[in-house]
Amino acid sequence: MPHPTTGSRRSRRPAALLTATLVAAVLISGAAVTPAAAATVAEPDTAALAASLTNQRLSWEPCGLDGVSPEDVADLRLACATVTVPRDWHNPRDGQTIQVRISRTVASGSDRKGILLVNPGGPGGSGLSLAPYVARSAPTLAEHYDVIGFDPRGVGQSTPLLCRVTYRDTDVTNDQITQANVAGCRSTGLTRYITTEQTTYDMDFIRVLLGERKLNYLGYSYGTWLGTWYAATFGSRTNRMVLDSVAAVGSPTLQETWDLQPFTRDRAFQEQLMPYMARHDDLYGRGTDPMKIREMFERAGGTRVGMGPFMFGWFILGALYDTQNYPTAAAAVNTVIQYYEEWNGWPPEQILAAATAKLLVAPGITADDRAYIKQARVTAEAALKTQRDRSRLAQGTGEYTYDIDYVFEVIRCQDGQWNDSIGHWNAFSRRLTRDAPLVAPYLQNPPACAYWSTNNRMPKFDKKTFPKVLMLQDELDVATAYEGALAASKKLPGASMISVDNEGSHGVFPYYTPCVDDPVYAYLLDGRLPAETYTGCQAVPLPGETAVFEVGGKLTGKGTVRTRLITDDMREANRMLKRMLRTEPGSSYPE
Repeated sequence: MPHPTTGSRRSRRPAALLTATLVAAVLISGAAVTPAAAATVAEPDTAALAASLTNQRLSWEPCGLDGVSPEDVADLRLACATVTVPRDWHNPRDGQTIQVRISRTVASGSDRKGILLVNPGGPGGSGLSLAPYVARSAPTLAEHYDVIGFDPRGVGQSTPLLCRVTYRDTDVTNDQITQANVAGCRSTGLTRYITTEQTTYDMDFIRVLLGERKLNYLGYSYGTWLGTWYAATFGSRTNRMVLDSVAAVGSPTLQETWDLQPFTRDRAFQEQLMPYMARHDDLYGRGTDPMKIREMFERAGGTRVGMGPFMFGWFILGALYDTQNYPTAAAAVNTVIQYYEEWNGWPPEQILAAATAKLLVAPGITADDRAYIKQARVTAEAALKTQRDRSRLAQGTGEYTYDIDYVFEVIRCQDGQWNDSIGHWNAFSRRLTRDAPLVAPYLQNPPACAYWSTNNRMPKFDKKTFPKVLMLQDELDVATAYEGALAASKKLPGASMISVDNEGSHGVFPYYTPCVDDPVYAYLLDGRLPAETYTGCQAVPLPGETAVFEVGGKLTGKGTVRTRLITDDMREANRMLKRMLRTEPGSSYPE
């Protein structure tokens, strides 16, 4: 049933939220915090640990950030500075330092409440542009807070991590390449210091240098994991904290967050995108039955063969992260169906050129959609160039060396021990082929983290010092599952959670509806949490629509969404695909 709404459409999520998420070692430091030690170690004093570095003066200068207009720079008084931090906060007196680049917008009002540090996630997402994005999108916050963005250590304009990896010409399988990447990164000197734990010390030191007694924080996606780790380490220094699109915090590792993603992506595709296409037969001409449209997509190769895998990876999956991009995702699905016979067998470069041209003029595509499509093409072209370069290096040689950006894996693997059983990952792969067959072909099993041992782990939460945080979560989020966020809300002491029913985007605030945004402002500006632990809000319509349609689960009277990870529609689609694959030459499908 459609639900009326008075909410306006949101602005698009910052592009940085997608960083690293789509690119579908033993921690050598002897001072790594283990669970047993976490309960007895006193709260660190970064000012004392940094010693003479605490005396540095920040030099604020123009940022030169992409996507930030000169008018915003002037209005927000945007500037950047470089912070020098110890390379290893567990051994800061060794004299080794690295740099962390930060950005700042200056509070425009007289009632300044401090700093609001922001992080877009990743892991490995650049956060410099997030400060002006938040200040521009939520001017009420920009009036009262200096908004601080930063590139975490190893990322962007901070001291970068590039892993020197040596490949043999016999490294031809994905698994062999993964193991080579892990070996190369673990032997790269800086790698051991690129962890969430070390970054939390950097965050606290930024607080020190800015002269603030406490830190306020807004983190998205992996940024919720980072913020939680900070609060667990520096509880007395944490003031107000908003966790938006919540990773499975409270779990010992990030593995649970990524284990859930195949199912959430299949769910959003089948539960929300397919019905969206079916409601717009006037644009796509594929009829009004979502399951029939899915069958057409699968008969055109789906994500298994032909042009479908390429189109899904570069134009559909990314669009699922923001429902504003659904017209692009729907047009891409339609393009796979329409041009499969014509384009089948084309090389990736030819498909990319033809697909971009078709999508840019597809029905229902807006100027914002065209901007997204063009950016997706740029990203795809860069990835294809990397593949070609590596292929050329490998020709005629026994081995070759390549520098790779592997920060995404470095952080998530070193933040806690993942399952290292190859048998476990083989079984997980079979399960994905059966229960999440849309995304299963894209996943690398075993993942890099299966080959990466670590004794690092997030400290335990101290109920006496851990802040009462505000959590925001969309029902059909494809990156941080609603189920993981709901479980986390029960593990964080005193947490309150706002659930947005029937919304599929990754990243909530600002949402531009009173139900979602007003509690965020009340909390960040006045410290007032919602009266109830759980608050349920309704989504706003998808692009080109005036009503909200019920998808997935239902909002309960207790303010949470009663949903299932594998829905009836997903099961029906999987059964349909299973029947098809039984007759497709060379295909197999686990029983």
